[in-house]
Amino acid sequence: MSTNHRLVLITGVSRGLGRALTAGFIERGCTVLGCARSAEAVAELARVHKSPHDFTTVDVADDAAVQTWAKRLLATHGPPDLLINNAALINRNAPLWEVSAAEFDRVVAVNVGGVANVIRHFVPAMVARRRGVIVNLSSGWGRSTDAEVAPYCATKWAIEGLTQALAQELPAGMAAVPLNPGIIDTDMLRSCFGGAAGSYPSPTDWAAQAVPFLLGLGPRHNGQSLTVS
Repeated sequence: MSTNHRLVLITGVSRGLGRALTAGFIERGCTVLGCARSAEAVAELARVHKSPHDFTTVDVADDAAVQTWAKRLLATHGPPDLLINNAALINRNAPLWEVSAAEFDRVVAVNVGGVANVIRHFVPAMVARRRGVIVNLSSGWGRSTDAEVAPYCATKWAIEGLTQALAQELPAGMAAVPLNPGIIDTDMLRSCFGGAAGSYPSPTDWAAQAVPFLLGLGPRHNGQSLTVS
């Protein structure tokens, strides 16, 4: 049996990497607090993973909703030991000038604004305790670029800078890390690569490596741009 009795908060748990991480952390004895926009997926997770785990329907782009969620969880569970900002959207493949203002704004609102909202409402409690690790999911497209995904690239480059600046603001004993998960066969990747995405690892296979990697992060990793190999 695992001895990793840590409190892990994950956004975007309804599918892909978030869902695989949720299962992986729970298998290792962690308590997982998660959110997603899909009420149906959240209800299913709550049926499968009962208390002390906690799953809530929240749109991270809605600051007021994140604030309400954070107040409840901090009151019932206390600050997380590991906070993973995973929730993200990608634009449909298109040249930048063909991406509508509404689509562009939504990608930025979730991928950057959502991360800031979660940090705003959970990290002060972690700072007060002077303990905890914040992992903001970046991407290979946060360190390089490609055609037809300019909005997504812009947000992930922003996450790299935001996280490294946050790392400079944290007290000793904490860490903030921008993490490139690598190339994984998710719905998001299939929206870009189509069937070719199937040649990459599944989220479950990825999580088998990622969960112990994430549990091994600590203050010495503060500000480092890392990749799950």
